[in-house]
Amino acid sequence: MRSGLARRALSERRHSPGRERRRVVFRTESELSGPIRVVDQGDLRRLVADGNTLSAISLSGDWSRLKGEYWWRALSVVELPRRPVALFVGVGGGTQPLLLSSRARPRWVTVVERDPVILQVARQYFGLTRLQRAEFLCGDIEHVLPWLESAGRRFDFIMEDATYADTLDRALPIALRLAGLLGKRGAFVLNRHARNHAAETAAALRQGFARVTMRRVRRDGENVLICATDRLRA
Repeated sequence: MRSGLARRALSERRHSPGRERRRVVFRTESELSGPIRVVDQGDLRRLVADGNTLSAISLSGDWSRLKGEYWWRALSVVELPRRPVALFVGVGGGTQPLLLSSRARPRWVTVVERDPVILQVARQYFGLTRLQRAEFLCGDIEHVLPWLESAGRRFDFIMEDATYADTLDRALPIALRLAGLLGKRGAFVLNRHARNHAAETAAALRQGFARVTMRRVRRDGENVLICATDRLRA
């Protein structure tokens, strides 16, 4: 099952920087994600799995070219503390943890990625090993959640990008359990397809949060960011 692989392709097709030459830096195969390539084009390095762009980083450290993409906007729709504790679920090449570290000084970053091949590529070619105070957990989020819950882990920011293309029956219980890991002033952001249970997810989150918003990343795209803040007391 290639759960959620298409979730990033919709927003990422505009990453092609004109006529700049593309160079495949690395390629391999994954049982979970299919053919995997690391592609450099101009200043951008992209992680492509089964033809879909999962992540992109700036080789020079200039992140301005990603301002129009959901990775950047997901970190901009909420007010983060100066030293947040963050959880990223479905991290791909690690665009968002790297973006966060360029904008803040996280106290701790937890990364969850189901595909060990993608995680290995991200660490080797996308700089995840440079993250300070970080842990990398490999497995489906359903298997990781019990450990996070039993350990009493709490986060200031949670980004869920693993169930973009999944059914509501699978995605919603995961979202609600992840919401339980938020600290008192935490922010929860989810990436969803506009026509794939985005509205239902937002409605369910409103039962536990005082503020839930939905924002389409761009008019001609399908990525919708759901942001939940001000968690209500049980």
